[in-house]
Amino acid sequence: MNRRIFPLLTVFLLSQSAMSQGKGLSIEALGWMSGCWEMNEAGKEVEEQWMTPSGQMMLGVGRTTSQGKTVFFEFLQIVQSDTGTYYVARPRGTNTTAFKLVKSTTNEAVFENLKHDFPQRIIYKMLSDKTMLARVEGLVKGKMKSEEFSYTRSDCQ
Repeated sequence: MNRRIFPLLTVFLLSQSAMSQGKGLSIEALGWMSGCWEMNEAGKEVEEQWMTPSGQMMLGVGRTTSQGKTVFFEFLQIVQSDTGTYYVARPRGTNTTAFKLVKSTTNEAVFENLKHDFPQRIIYKMLSDKTMLARVEGLVKGKMKSEEFSYTRSDCQ
């Protein structure tokens, strides 16, 4: 291989690896998650709303309703810090759990906390301008468990 090309190729591959591991990623790169999202399934409406990135943070909220009653809610943050980018969930307004960004592309973000009971991984993937898939997964009693949320972009109210 040409001696001039090898160092450039090495730098390129290392930078791609760092970006895929979430290092050096600006919070603005996750702006594609911004907006209001909803899913209706089996009599339940699941809503998730994300503010645009600002001040090294995105704020979000999720709510699930069934038969006119709220059955689940959570407060969400994606925070950029010196040690990485973190997805911070506060289900039902209780204790927070942080998941570190471990992989990122232009349309996918993977957050992970292997010490958490469930989920251990949270994945967001933009499928089109109007559809986004959210997936939570992890081991429960030694078996892989997952839940998927196929969201459609909706008007924010």
